Amino acid sequence: MKEDLDIHILQSQEWGEFKARAGTSPVRVGGIQYTKHKIPLLNKYIAYAPKVNFYKQKFSWKELKDSLKDEKCVAIKFDVPNVIKQEKPGNEYKKLIETLEKHCKKSPKSTFAEWNVLLDITPYEDDLIRNFSQKTRYNARLSAKKGVEVKIENNEKGIKIFNKLQNETAKRQHFLTHPDSYYEKVFETLNSHNMANILIAYYKKEPLVAWMLFNKDGTLYYAYGGSTTAHRKLMASNLIAWEAIKLGKRLDCKMFDMWGATGDKDNAYWGFTRFKLGYGGELVKYIDSYDFIVNKPIYKLFNIAYAAYWKLRHR
Repeated sequence: MKEDLDIHILQSQEWGEFKARAGTSPVRVGGIQYTKHKIPLLNKYIAYAPKVNFYKQKFSWKELKDSLKDEKCVAIKFDVPNVIKQEKPGNEYKKLIETLEKHCKKSPKSTFAEWNVLLDITPYEDDLIRNFSQKTRYNARLSAKKGVEVKIENNEKGIKIFNKLQNETAKRQHFLTHPDSYYEKVFETLNSHNMANILIAYYKKEPLVAWMLFNKDGTLYYAYGGSTTAHRKLMASNLIAWEAIKLGKRLDCKMFDMWGATGDKDNAYWGFTRFKLGYGGELVKYIDSYDFIVNKPIYKLFNIAYAAYWKLRHR
């Protein structure tokens, strides 16, 4: 697995276009973009710049500081940079970490998952299938044999099914989602640039699983998904993942970024991580999140309030 990844889709101009449509216009400084998020009761903001690749996205720390001051931001959160942690650091990696620790402070909390599964999809399809776990290969074939069909539904019907299944999954698994309009806007924006697809797995015309996939500069992203509890023995999720990989190959993608995972086998999300690993990908961990601070007193107060919020959420 290459250690230096490409620029993540969340840092693309097209994603910035979507964020503007969603009401959070991005600010660009050099090669990076960030969005502003208001701190309650104050005329101040926290800037958010997820998945920055510091190797390829160059910027001036002085220009960034000036921009943050102009935008009334007390800090910028570089959330889970798109740089894989190295067990045997090279010189360029060491220099990057030294630079970040010189200018920033490690974030007290990350929003994005610090772990991920990355799959090289350049091999031939037969070779990819051979790299699946035995269970994954069996389940995908069983699903197709039992009559599950996967279709691209880049239309109003597709987004409605997607939102319905994702909301059902969120309620079942107790995680938060954005409003339906958020997913409608992100799909419409990226699809207009040929960068988004919705896959839906059907059984006798009944939708069982829906995935929203993005693609940018040779990388396929599994961003969002949902499923129903009906017909679970048909293993539709196994088939839709294989169809996603084949779609990625047709789009000339080389890498499948599965968006998030966990490295803790006792974590509730280990089952989904194991599912992703079944396709032969590599479990990787990114470098720590860092905050570049402009106003220390307000930044400190914000983090106290933010920590209290998450503590209340998990009660």
